[in-house]
Amino acid sequence: MASAGRTLSGFGVAAAMCGYALLANYTNQSGNASLGITVALTPLIMAVLLFAGRSSHRLVMLTLTAVAGVSAVLAWPLLKQHYGWIYWMEHETMQLSLFATFARTLVSGRQPLCARYAEIMHGTLNEAHSRYARSVTVAWTVFFGIMIIVSTSLFFLFSLGIWSIFSNFIFLPLVALMFIVEFSVRKRALPDVEHTGVIEALRTYRNMSGQYR
Repeated sequence: MASAGRTLSGFGVAAAMCGYALLANYTNQSGNASLGITVALTPLIMAVLLFAGRSSHRLVMLTLTAVAGVSAVLAWPLLKQHYGWIYWMEHETMQLSLFATFARTLVSGRQPLCARYAEIMHGTLNEAHSRYARSVTVAWTVFFGIMIIVSTSLFFLFSLGIWSIFSNFIFLPLVALMFIVEFSVRKRALPDVEHTGVIEALRTYRNMSGQYR
């Protein structure tokens, strides 16, 4: 029953993400500024309200949220002219967060992120597995660094519509492809290790990512 609930929840999240991507891309391609800024601000508003609701200083946070909302209404004409920047900043913030999550664990004295996940799944790692896990952490760091450069270049050098196609329809498939390629390489590099699939890796990342904030 719990498994079915998680499956339905996963489908719901995927459907919401697809719907948001389609709607965001529509606003970017059509130039519908009013709808564009509404769609662009929706994730921010939801995140702020969620954070405010869970904060120990709930009244203060909700007051600041209300002030920010009033400010957004007053600045609406300016925001309408530059709503694409909101999409871009949201996308780059997500990518920078992922980049930093992997990169900071490569600093001397820290355990690479993928090595930590591998230990959770397999226990103590041998030397070959440790080296591989560090290499994968480097690979993810480089991947997200490249994504940041590509996304930013498309945003500033090309039209908003072109950038929108990349951010809404290409970025996540590239992340999925990265998982698939890494899984294939891991099976060849570590043939004696029991390999977990992409879904299990994602669940492990979701459950343990809080340790690296």
